[in-house]
Amino acid sequence: MRNVKSSSSGEGATELEAAESSRLGARIRELRQEQGLTLEALAERSGVSRAMISKVERGTNNPTLVVAVRMAQGLGVGLSELLSPPRPKQTRLLLPPAQQPTFRDEESGVVRQLLSPQFETRGVEFVRFTLPAHASTGELPGKGAPVGKHLAVEKGTLRIDFPDGSVTVEAQDAFYFEADAPHAFVNAGRGVCVYYVAMARGPG
Repeated sequence: MRNVKSSSSGEGATELEAAESSRLGARIRELRQEQGLTLEALAERSGVSRAMISKVERGTNNPTLVVAVRMAQGLGVGLSELLSPPRPKQTRLLLPPAQQPTFRDEESGVVRQLLSPQFETRGVEFVRFTLPAHASTGELPGKGAPVGKHLAVEKGTLRIDFPDGSVTVEAQDAFYFEADAPHAFVNAGRGVCVYYVAMARGPG
């Protein structure tokens, strides 16, 4: 995790990141308080330290992707629900880039962009990931129950590490797996890797 700092250079990007950090922290606090959880209780449920949760809630630190996923699971929601509160169901909805909730992992450079709307009735979640050269998401916790993930690589080479081995997925390849066990996504190429994941909405 990194401290959120202001800077005269790249002012627009800095302001955007600070706003995203503030929204994420406020959403975590809102859900925690709705569930009657103390910081200590959420720390125990998520495996994230009390101090770290407190800093994220106050917007003074940006969590890594792994930490954000663990906090989401501790709250019983998906990461996307931390980034974008569910909205009433609509039959048609256009989401321009500015309305696609985005999570940026400052340590790894990984960008997670939610392309599907967050309706109150749970449905399919569609996410676009961008990994810089040699970057990794870090080991993401399993969901505890078989949740199917459908993955397709648009650009680059992606390696998925599982406890019992790895699978390499090239550009234009598609891959399916059940995310019940820990796994990590790694850019195995020299350039940027872009891939998409579709799955049923749920915790984590």
